[in-house]
Amino acid sequence: MKIIIFAGGVGTRLWPLSRKSFPKQFIKMFNGKSTIELAVGRVKTFGLNNIYISTLNTYVPMVKKYFPKLSRKNIIGEPCLRNVAPAIGYNLVRLRKQGYKGPVAILWADHLIKNEENFVKVLKTGERLVKKNPSRIVFVGVKPRFANNNLGWIHTGKIIEPGAYKFIEWMYKPQLDVCTKMFESGEWLWNSGYFIMDLDFALSLYEKYQPKMHKDLVSIERSIGTKKELSTLRSVYPTLEKIHFDNAIAERVSSEQAVVVKADLGEWSDPGTLYALKEALIKKKEDNLVKGNVSSLETKDSLLINEEKSKLLATVGLDGFIVVNTKDVLLVVPKDKVREVSDLIKEIELDKKNKRHL
Repeated sequence: MKIIIFAGGVGTRLWPLSRKSFPKQFIKMFNGKSTIELAVGRVKTFGLNNIYISTLNTYVPMVKKYFPKLSRKNIIGEPCLRNVAPAIGYNLVRLRKQGYKGPVAILWADHLIKNEENFVKVLKTGERLVKKNPSRIVFVGVKPRFANNNLGWIHTGKIIEPGAYKFIEWMYKPQLDVCTKMFESGEWLWNSGYFIMDLDFALSLYEKYQPKMHKDLVSIERSIGTKKELSTLRSVYPTLEKIHFDNAIAERVSSEQAVVVKADLGEWSDPGTLYALKEALIKKKEDNLVKGNVSSLETKDSLLINEEKSKLLATVGLDGFIVVNTKDVLLVVPKDKVREVSDLIKEIELDKKNKRHL
């Protein structure tokens, strides 16, 4: 099985820790390691030759620096950001051009997983299921720890075979009261965003549900290995529709074409926001995540990070706040507004004076 780890995002919701020049997946914040290092490390049992990293061209040198033993052909440079569906499709046609046939696992470079042994077992289960029936996608659902309304959920039905459940439906970030009922039912799992599928079947879904994108991807595929490869990639890839794989393909797949593997991964998390980062690293909700020169009084459930050694970051009476001080940016935001950091980024992008801080 080939494993593709996607690491092309710029992590705007983790700004100002994550920057365009050095995004979140490369920050060594987890016991001296970055999430991309953790992501590769947990699947190394499949062999480096079967692991691919897809990232922006800009970040290819960083990937090479982090993984000097990884073959250059296993590092895929995307010309620009066009969302997940184009990125996955591009990687699939590259693999097909190399002559590969068989299962492909789609993973992400910014997740945290405690039970890595179970994760490998889940991937192997997915590989077995795809080999048994190539005409279906295997979705990986994570056993939920609580009613999290910041994630997507997968509704599962009866057991089809050992390790596999019937897929019923998706629910994206439901309201907390709905979330609580789903959690208590035991029929719903967190959507990890991981899936395993047969390469040829996956591309047939592109052809069926995204015919224009499929046609353009095939034109890129035909150019690979020729003198026209670079020019074709530069001219065609930026025109592909910006759309997530979930919206382009996964949500259109029928329940008969999909199965769900249930994964007990321990403390799995997708630290996509600054508060989610705090939740991932702190055991008790009321505790603070503190890094750098910080002094706090009567402050709880907050993330306090100070990257300036010569400056003291001091707080009094904060409850549920994010305070991040870097050499050029100070961000203060309550936890229930942390998702709006992405909107703030859009505002700053229009500000010629401050755009340089992104």
